[in-house]
Amino acid sequence: MRRHGEEAYPEECCGVLLGTAIGDQRGVIRVARCRNACKESRRNRYSIEPAELVRVQREARERSLEIVGFYHSHPDHPAQWSQTDLEEAHWIGCSYVITSVDRGTAQQTTSFVLTGTQEEDKRFAQEEIVITEPG
Repeated sequence: MRRHGEEAYPEECCGVLLGTAIGDQRGVIRVARCRNACKESRRNRYSIEPAELVRVQREARERSLEIVGFYHSHPDHPAQWSQTDLEEAHWIGCSYVITSVDRGTAQQTTSFVLTGTQEEDKRFAQEEIVITEPG
């Protein structure tokens, strides 16, 4: 994710987090890079094409995984969600990971879980990122 953000700089990168979810715990096993399909303002917006998302869902199913979250970068801005990020987040229970990329170098990475029961009461809650070694 961090490398993807550096490679996409000065535009935002984006992708999907594949893994497993048990209760409110999500484990990421694989990262699926996606193309930022935003037609304008890719320096501060991202969009994943529906067809690409379907392809990633199929890939996840083939590997007995599920979509557990999404990631994107914030070029030259903090790793904090924006109002636009919240408005465009629709997968309640999924993680939304943001990496700040300052002048081409990945800096802070934060994660937020989208909580609520529907669009009207959805909100982001910060969550801890725990990195474990495979095996």
